[in-house]
Amino acid sequence: MTATQHVSVMTNEVIELIGPTAGGRYIDATAGGGGHSEALLSAISPTGDDVLPSLLSLDADHKAVERVRTRLEPFGDHVVVVHSNFRDLQAVAVAQQFTQVDGIVFDLGFSSDQLHDVERGFSMTASGSLDMRFDTSQSVTAASLINNLDEKDLADVIYEYGEERKSRRIARSIVNHRPIDTAQELADLIARSVGRREKIHPATRTFQALRIAVNRELDSLSEVLPQAVSLLRPGGRLVVISFHSLEDRIVKQFLQTEARDCICPPETLICQCGHKASVRILTRRPLQPSVGEVATNSRSRSAKLRAAEKL
Repeated sequence: MTATQHVSVMTNEVIELIGPTAGGRYIDATAGGGGHSEALLSAISPTGDDVLPSLLSLDADHKAVERVRTRLEPFGDHVVVVHSNFRDLQAVAVAQQFTQVDGIVFDLGFSSDQLHDVERGFSMTASGSLDMRFDTSQSVTAASLINNLDEKDLADVIYEYGEERKSRRIARSIVNHRPIDTAQELADLIARSVGRREKIHPATRTFQALRIAVNRELDSLSEVLPQAVSLLRPGGRLVVISFHSLEDRIVKQFLQTEARDCICPPETLICQCGHKASVRILTRRPLQPSVGEVATNSRSRSAKLRAAEKL
């Protein structure tokens, strides 16, 4: 197993907002290359006096889990690394005795390790199969979607998850040229069907849509945010880094809702929902990476960080 190529985004901001301290307990729900996990552990400086592990780190990709375990070996029993999708965060946390924790971080999207693995099909230049699964034990792949969905459903997936205005033309072209076996084959087909008039590759949004659909990323995010808040102790902090508008919108709306006492419709004169605020928002506007970080890590340029504190 080679060392990670992934550089975790906005690590300094994560540490500043989480504020890890000795004796605290934390969760990295998206281990990736292990950068945030290592930074949290380094800030905690766990000692042999700690009765329980300081950090729970999980990832849906078994290759990432292996890399992270190797990277975090120097911290010994102070960290527990688990192969699991974050949608099952609460069950994993309970099983590993990580309830009432002091901080949880999510670094959404996919990693540079996955992008550069030609067999995974995340890159538009990959010659391997169209896979795009974070967890390769899942049955649904990108290839199964593009080669089996009917034209309308395929167009809907590309439009909804990729915000692609030319979704119908792309779906029609895909259906007319099936079967499609590789990522590069798909990317080239889309470029021919819609042309190259923008700065980004014309297949970028379609690849995003397929990846999100295969891994149920938006559904999983909506499911896990309430779990994360329930696992935090009062004063514990939640940090979420997203990379596109669909993710950021879910995080923003969730935090805005959970920061309010009443969520009844505006026309309701007397509160009937009984909802009570559970968090205090720490970032009025999302934080973005510094110019220096973008210069050294171009993949960070679209990152947006939102944070909240449990009441």
